[in-house]
This record gives sequence, structure tokens and C-alpha cells, in this order.
Amino acid sequence: MSVYVLKQVQRMPIGLEQAWDFFSHPKNLALITPEKLNLKFTNELYREEAYPGQIITYKVRPLFGIPLFWMTEITQVQRPHFFVDEQRQGPYALWHHEHHFKEIPGGVEMTDIVHYRLPFGFLGRLGSSFIKKQLDDLFAYRREKITQLLGTLG
Repeated sequence: MSVYVLKQVQRMPIGLEQAWDFFSHPKNLALITPEKLNLKFTNELYREEAYPGQIITYKVRPLFGIPLFWMTEITQVQRPHFFVDEQRQGPYALWHHEHHFKEIPGGVEMTDIVHYRLPFGFLGRLGSSFIKKQLDDLFAYRREKITQLLGTLG
């Protein structure tokens, strides 16, 4: 049961409240997700600010246009410093995503920490490098879009 970790740090020239307002609203996920994934929310709760117990459902098409249903629960919120989302149903055996925000000189530092485990045991581990590449590409795209939308600090 290998658990993999993805970590990304990004600095933006915005205030802590502005960062919180953007990232704590699930609807903004659509702005930083590649169009090719065809993200479609399937319930209305994505319009609200993150709160503990919030369930967000959506479909994505990550491989060959095949739709995958994903259900996320916001499990922890400490406004405006962090929130955690966890997959309740979807493609991973485990998906635990921490979103941290802290003030720094000139702006905000955001840290994403994702712990994930692939399904299918040994077979899942065989595909781990492919999945890691997909996730690295997704987070690189997000970094670029966030820079376009909110700016960057050197």
C-alpha cells in the first residue's frame, strides 16, 4: 500500500483574504483545471465557500474521454489558513488534499500537499509513474493559470 505525496508551493502578490476567497470556493477549480479534463460539477454546493462536511460532486474525463465521477468532502476548515478535501468516491484508493495559506512579505504563500494511493494494489503501483506525470502536469497547469489570474512573487 504505497502512499504517494505531491507538494507544491506558490507565492502570489495578493492578501490572505483574497487568496482564501478564491481558493475556498470550489467553483474556481474550473478556472484552474485544463479544459481537456472537461470538469463538470454535478451538484450546486460548489458555489459556496468551503465548510466542514461540504460534499462536492463532479465528473472529469482524464483519460481517453472516459467520464469519471468524483465526490469530494471538505473535512477541515480553518479560515483563512487552510482547508482539507478528501475523495469519498472516485479514481483513487486515497486522496487527501491540504490547502495551506500564510502571509509572507508582499503577499501569500500557498502550499498544496496531496497524499494519494492508487487502487488495484500491485497493478496500481505499476501505473504510478504514469499517474505521477499526469498529476505533475495538472499542477503545472494550475501554477500557470494561478500566475495569470493572481500574479506571482519571485
